[in-house]
Amino acid sequence: MKKRIFALIAALLTLCACFSSCKRDGSGTADVHVFYYTYSDTYISSVRSALDAALKDDGVSFQDYDGNGNQTTQTEQIQTAITKGAKVIIVNVVNTGSDDAANGIVQLAKNAGIPVIFFNREVSDAVISSYDKCTFVGTRAEESGMLQGQMIGEYLRDNYSAVDINGDGEISYILFKGEEGNNEAIYRTRYSVEEADKVLEASGKKPLKFYDSSNPNKYLVDKNGQWSASAANEYMTTALTSYSEKHNNMIELVICNNDGMAEGAISALNTAGYNLGGNSRTIPVFGVDATDAAKDLIKNGKMAGTVKQDAEGMAEAIAKLAENGLGGKALLEGMEGYNIDENVNKIRIAYSKYLGGEG
Repeated sequence: MKKRIFALIAALLTLCACFSSCKRDGSGTADVHVFYYTYSDTYISSVRSALDAALKDDGVSFQDYDGNGNQTTQTEQIQTAITKGAKVIIVNVVNTGSDDAANGIVQLAKNAGIPVIFFNREVSDAVISSYDKCTFVGTRAEESGMLQGQMIGEYLRDNYSAVDINGDGEISYILFKGEEGNNEAIYRTRYSVEEADKVLEASGKKPLKFYDSSNPNKYLVDKNGQWSASAANEYMTTALTSYSEKHNNMIELVICNNDGMAEGAISALNTAGYNLGGNSRTIPVFGVDATDAAKDLIKNGKMAGTVKQDAEGMAEAIAKLAENGLGGKALLEGMEGYNIDENVNKIRIAYSKYLGGEG
């Protein structure tokens, strides 16, 4: 008899634990379903943490999904969620190279009559305008590259002799691009160099020089399209075997499209004896996102600067849109305090420079 009672109590405890977990992580009969292109992206992890907290604070039931960088996987996840009764879908779309994936997702939402909120990875104005219950929350793609380029130019202007290791009057740089076809990556790659060159030219210095003259692109791309630390680490490690102080052609500047890649590059530099903090030889490394890890690297003198992409601000805007969607309101109702594009339902979250000491 006692064994049966103990077994019953154990079963009840397990059931309670399961129920508690389901409430906590938003699974079960969730109203809002959030689809991330991958959990492994450092910045996206920051948005996810902030959005989870915002939705919980608002008492909204939700469920998160990891697309793991695969558009087919994500689209199937969205189809299943809608079939099970999703009331709002929030999408960090995997494929940004064309409108096909985003249009397919909008059509699924339209058929079900539910709102769809895209975020971070921008979709075209045409996609957003194709459905009155569709919107986008993100940044202006060119802004981060411009701010990063200004930071780089100002840093080089003020520290030129120290950065120009071989004293040839030019700064040799390496640049890590997140993925091909992504507007954020395209504009960061372009403007980080263009804006830095403007500052250098104004101070009477030569423009930046890509370290490898045989590379016409003047960047190295994450072949898996995931902006990863491991991709940058691999590239940087390989580059340092041929481009070094010993060969009198050391890479003197590292530009990264995000902080994850900056971390990977710094790890490779550490292995080669650089960027160890203190009085060690330091190659300036710049990123984008102002992740906690990047802030620590800057604080410890291992990274020069980054551009803050406001994860909390983005999450707050998304949560408000989701509440409107659940309440049957127009998505942009009460959003007047945000920077909204004039002719399309796109909310813009501002970037800012981060050199340490704040945030």
